[in-house]
Amino acid sequence: MRSWKPLLVLAIVVVALWWSRQAHTPAPVPPASAPAATANDGNGATLPAFLPPEAHDTLALIARGGPFPHRQDGVVFGNYEGLLPKQPRGYYHEYTVDTPGAHNRGTRRIITGGIPPEVYYYTDDHYRSFRQFAVPR
Repeated sequence: MRSWKPLLVLAIVVVALWWSRQAHTPAPVPPASAPAATANDGNGATLPAFLPPEAHDTLALIARGGPFPHRQDGVVFGNYEGLLPKQPRGYYHEYTVDTPGAHNRGTRRIITGGIPPEVYYYTDDHYRSFRQFAVPR
């Protein structure tokens, strides 16, 4: 009778390889024109409705150049996940979007590309996915 152990090891290796491939497959970034719903920021600027009110505050701070409430705001975002379009290091910067009730920075961020920013992305799951959006000028 054959031993079942080699089959078990093979099954574990196959599952591990499948899971690893799934975990590293980048999700596509929707284009800026994808969200149809919008919200007014109170100053007449129209922003996507998926942005929480706190993101509007963060965008205002970015436009003014700060001061930012978190020391990590404005640092280079490395795009290590590879979910955003490939750019030279230093192109992307990250900013915290406050989460009411959170005891830390939370998981919400705005990532900008370029100086001054020419492209904007929002993540509410700490870099696992991004939604591109436009900021009215």
